[in-house]
Amino acid sequence: MTTADAPAEPPAGGPGATVHAPAPVEKPASTTDWREFTAVVLLAVTAIVTAWTGFQASKWGGAMSISFSQASTARIEAARLEAVANRKQSVQVSLFGQWLAAYQADDEVLADFLAARFPEPLATTFPVWLESKPLKNPDAPSTPFEMEEYAIPELADSAAADARADSKYAEALRNNQRGDNYTVLTVAFATILFFGAMSGRMRNPRAQWGFIIIGAIGFVICAGLLLFYPKLV
Repeated sequence: MTTADAPAEPPAGGPGATVHAPAPVEKPASTTDWREFTAVVLLAVTAIVTAWTGFQASKWGGAMSISFSQASTARIEAARLEAVANRKQSVQVSLFGQWLAAYQADDEVLADFLAARFPEPLATTFPVWLESKPLKNPDAPSTPFEMEEYAIPELADSAAADARADSKYAEALRNNQRGDNYTVLTVAFATILFFGAMSGRMRNPRAQWGFIIIGAIGFVICAGLLLFYPKLV
């Protein structure tokens, strides 16, 4: 009988012996679970904050548009009121010129007729101007229009509207800057998401922890900035 034809030897312990699988060897505690948990928490929290900063950027962009619109409306209102004031003043200057011509021509009837029909504020300022003796007093105002009593309401309203327009324009610029700040934060948080996601793609544990730590440091810095930024709800 050749060696190839020899029967195989039975396993140790006899023909009826049972073969037992080797007992599993307990592995030492690993940091893999903690690393994965930290990465998941970082990604989840950063995703929420990224959405929040994007929302704030959108809100401040809307506030900027509203402020610009209000500034434009106030500027148009100021121009309209100034036009009304200029028109009133032109009419009153014309009437005063006619009165002065009638006075110089000794036409008392026409002079009194015009003076009795002076519109405000010329009607109130004219008697005060006459009391200042403009023909005899060199310190008297040359015309009623140079006196403090002569004040057209629309002119003051126009100045107020113009100031309001300047204020709204400055507010719009501030809102624009705030929206830009939130946009930058959104990009920064998106970068943190990149680091968190890349940590799971690395095979080297040190590289994984390195990406997580960089992302966590960036998150703390960005979150600190977020706390001090004004917010709209």
